[in-house]
Amino acid sequence: MKIIILGAGQVGGTLAEHLVTEGNDITVVDTDAERLKELQNRLDIRTVRGKASYPHILEQAGGDDADMLVAVTNSDEVNMVACQVAHSLFKTPTKISRIRAQEYSQTEELFGNHGVPIDVFISPEQVVTNYIKRLLEFPGALQVLDFADNRVKLVGTKAYYGGPLVGQELRYLREHLKSGIDTRVAAIYRKGQAILPVANTVIEVDDEVFFIAATKDIRIVMAEMRRSEQAYKRIIIAGGGNIGARLAQALEPHYNVKLIDHNRSRCERLSEKVKSKTIIMNGSATDKELLLESNIENCDVFCALTNDDEVNVMSSMLAKQLGARKVMTLINKAQYVDLVQGQNIDIAISPSQTTIGSLLTHVRRGDVANVHSLRRGAAEAIEAIAHGDKSTSKVVGRRLDQIDLPEGSTIGAIVRNELVLIAHGDVVIESEDHVILFVLDKKRIPEIERLFQVELGFF
Repeated sequence: MKIIILGAGQVGGTLAEHLVTEGNDITVVDTDAERLKELQNRLDIRTVRGKASYPHILEQAGGDDADMLVAVTNSDEVNMVACQVAHSLFKTPTKISRIRAQEYSQTEELFGNHGVPIDVFISPEQVVTNYIKRLLEFPGALQVLDFADNRVKLVGTKAYYGGPLVGQELRYLREHLKSGIDTRVAAIYRKGQAILPVANTVIEVDDEVFFIAATKDIRIVMAEMRRSEQAYKRIIIAGGGNIGARLAQALEPHYNVKLIDHNRSRCERLSEKVKSKTIIMNGSATDKELLLESNIENCDVFCALTNDDEVNVMSSMLAKQLGARKVMTLINKAQYVDLVQGQNIDIAISPSQTTIGSLLTHVRRGDVANVHSLRRGAAEAIEAIAHGDKSTSKVVGRRLDQIDLPEGSTIGAIVRNELVLIAHGDVVIESEDHVILFVLDKKRIPEIERLFQVELGFF
C-alpha cells in the first residue's frame, strides 16, 4: 500500500519502521529536517519537510494516489485538519488520526460522515492506560493482551524457580491443568532469543513464556509458570499528565491510589478531576523524603509515568530501593526499554510500541480485528477473521495441521461465537472464526495476510 505518515516522532517513526519492512511505499512528513534525515538514512522511505496540514505539502507527499493517511503529529488540530484536506482534495480512502485530548475524543458526533472525516482515531494515552490496567489485574504478568472482545487473553510471564512447569516438557502442560482448562504456549524467549515451542520444549528458569487461554482460565494457567502473587492493592503513580490522570481515574474504584506531581497548579486541577479517594501529593517523585512520606515501603506497584525518561528511571529505582514491591516505568525512547527492564525495573513500557498495534490493525490486508506487538516489536500476535469456504479460502474447511503456515508462525486459538478452541492439529477452521496467530518473523506478515484473503469467487 501507499501510506503517508504525518509526524516523525516515536509513534510515526516506529510505524514507518514496521510498515517499510513489509514492502509498503511509505512517505513521512514532518517539520524537523534532522529527524527526517535520520529516518531516511535508516529506512527505505520518502520524506517531505513541511507542515502536515498544508495542501501543497500533502500533494508533495503523494496525496493524489495514497491508499492511507496516518496523522500522528503532536497536534490534534493539525491531525484533524490534515484528514479534512486529504478527504476534500484527494479523496484518500482511509484516514487514521491520533487524538490525544479527551475533549475531542469523547465527542463522537464530531467525527464520521457528517463531521471531521476521520475513519479511525486513536488515543495513545488511553491505549497505554488500558495496557497498565491489565498488567495490574494480573500480578506477575509482563504483558497482557486481549482478543475476540476479551474472550481470550495472551499473557507473557517469566518462569521462576519453583514453578510447577519449570524443567518439564510442554507436552505435560495439559496434564497439570484441571479438567476442562486448556492453553497453548505460543512463544518462548530465552536470553533474548525467540523459540517456537514444540511438544518436547523444556521451560527453563527465567524464560519469558507467552501463552494463550480463555480469559476465565488465565490465572490458573499462570500458576503453572510461577508461584501465585497476591493481588495488588496500593498503587503510587508518579506524574499527573494525561496518562497518570487517566490511570488514577480508572484505578481509584478498585485500588488505594496516590498520585505525585511536581506541578502545584496541576495537582489542584487533578484534585478536582479525580474523586476524593485518590490522594494527590505535590512534589518530585525523585524526592526520597516524599516517597517515604507516601509509605512507599507498603506500596504494591509504583508507576512512573512522567514525560521525562530520566525522572521515571531514577524515581523507579529509588522506589524499588525503598521497598516498593513492583515498579512499572514509562520509557518514551523505545530503544532504551530493553536496557532498563531487569532487576530494578520490573516492567518498562514503551508508549509507541504499545500504540503501534492499534495502528497496524487498520493497515493489515484481509479482515484483521486485532494486532498486538509482542516483546516490544520483536514479534506480532494477529487476530484474523476467516471468510469464504474451502474453494475460496486457504484456511476455511481445513484442519490446522493441513494449513501451510509460514515458518516461525503458529495458530494459538480459534474463537467461534462464544466458544474458545485452543489450537490443536485436529481443529477445523470454519467461516467467521476468529483465528489468533503468532508471527515471530515479521517479514512473513504478507504471507499470513494472503492466507486470510478470499478468492474472487467468494464475491
